[in-house]
Amino acid sequence: MLSLSFGEIPASASRQGTPIIANRRNDRKNLSPDTHCPRLFYALWPDAATRAALAAWQARLDGKPVRADKLHLTLAFLGQRPASELPALRDLLEQLPARAMPLLFDHAGHFAQQALIWAALAQPSPALLDLRAACMQALAQQGLAPRFEHDRFTPHVTLARQAPPPADQDCAPVAWQANELVLVESLKSSGDYRILASRKLI
Repeated sequence: MLSLSFGEIPASASRQGTPIIANRRNDRKNLSPDTHCPRLFYALWPDAATRAALAAWQARLDGKPVRADKLHLTLAFLGQRPASELPALRDLLEQLPARAMPLLFDHAGHFAQQALIWAALAQPSPALLDLRAACMQALAQQGLAPRFEHDRFTPHVTLARQAPPPADQDCAPVAWQANELVLVESLKSSGDYRILASRKLI
């Protein structure tokens, strides 16, 4: 069983996490006013308790912390896409596996080139890898495969930017029952995120 909704969370409402449901036929109206080719990605969206637990990690880190309401696990970065592709990208959510999955984070990783600190999984998640593979396959089959997405997939939740490697990589484990998959627009002007479609995983 699955639940699929279409709408948006504008920058002004994202801090409260309150979705504003919109008519999916007005796709162009649902986009931010500063772009005709929205910058999009698919992600697993944490619940409030998971966000709070990850935010506790951030307090121990150097660098610029990612705002708690923006924490997420990117499933596939789509890049800038024409607004005409939005209906297909939304409908694609229905084609993906619908099961929620347990994820456990227990240490911090560091991308040196990007100077990012991120929450890392205790061990690989077969369910997550299967979801990623299904997503990339569905995109390719519909001619929507992203141009710049790497074949290598490193599941992570970015915690801090402009950050040196963490002095202590071990953190109190954070258990997350991931049950929401979203299509997100990244707003270039404000840096906020806008949810364009959401699917509950059961």
